[in-house]
Amino acid sequence: MSDPAKTPCIICVAITGSVAQKSDNPAVPITVPEQVESVHESFEAGAAIAHCHVRNDDGSPSSDPEKFAALKEGIEAHCPGMIVQLSTGGRSGAGQARGGMLPLRPDMASLSVGSNNFPTRVYENPPDLVSWLASEMRTYDVKPEIEAFDLSHIFRAQEMAEAGELLGTPYVQFVMGVKNAMPVDREVFDFYIKTVHRLFGTDAPWCAAGIGRHQITLNEWAVAAGGHVRTGLEDNVRLDKATLAPSNAALVKRAVEVCEAHERPVATPQEARSILSLRAA
Repeated sequence: MSDPAKTPCIICVAITGSVAQKSDNPAVPITVPEQVESVHESFEAGAAIAHCHVRNDDGSPSSDPEKFAALKEGIEAHCPGMIVQLSTGGRSGAGQARGGMLPLRPDMASLSVGSNNFPTRVYENPPDLVSWLASEMRTYDVKPEIEAFDLSHIFRAQEMAEAGELLGTPYVQFVMGVKNAMPVDREVFDFYIKTVHRLFGTDAPWCAAGIGRHQITLNEWAVAAGGHVRTGLEDNVRLDKATLAPSNAALVKRAVEVCEAHERPVATPQEARSILSLRAA
């Protein structure tokens, strides 16, 4: 077993999402050029993964493969080696439209393997759609990031891996702090880690994301426990209760500071690719 305290920490920046608007924070990047610029700033600040959604011109969520293609091309041109992770989340489309960008062969894509409650709706991930998305990811050599909003989602990832629906060791991200879903609870967090290690091996990498004010808490917990972190304006538009985050890069820099406080090196994109067993850039 490797020493988690010495493992470089992968920082994923979730730049836009499907919910936050410029009325919430003017720094939220909406257009593809804004997104590319924001990713580039975050890349220079230390982010190795860009988690990407796209929007329509009016700010509403989209799953348009052409927009994803333009964003992917821009990131690859301006952020050499950075891992591009496209979202198949359900806010921006329905049914198989959620996977319409997978033929672009991004390095990674998010995969929610079960349903759960969100603040005002049910986040539906029917088993047949989950299996189809996983199949498309295998076809196009896209590594899924398993977004676990509930303990059952980790076990579902194990079932899928054993059935050959997921190739390699699943990379699980714990999402905590969504209203009506899993709250931020330290004992649950520790049990999630224990469960991942029991099901996938003690060296299996994992990540954690906290929503809103809980973002910094999950950053600190994950870095201290040897995991990887997600930050960005998708999940949290503030530095603190009174201060809007001036950019995605500012949130990345805060995550870097947490790594430095715990004497964890920040993973380069090349190191992140090795940790996640991704193909070369």
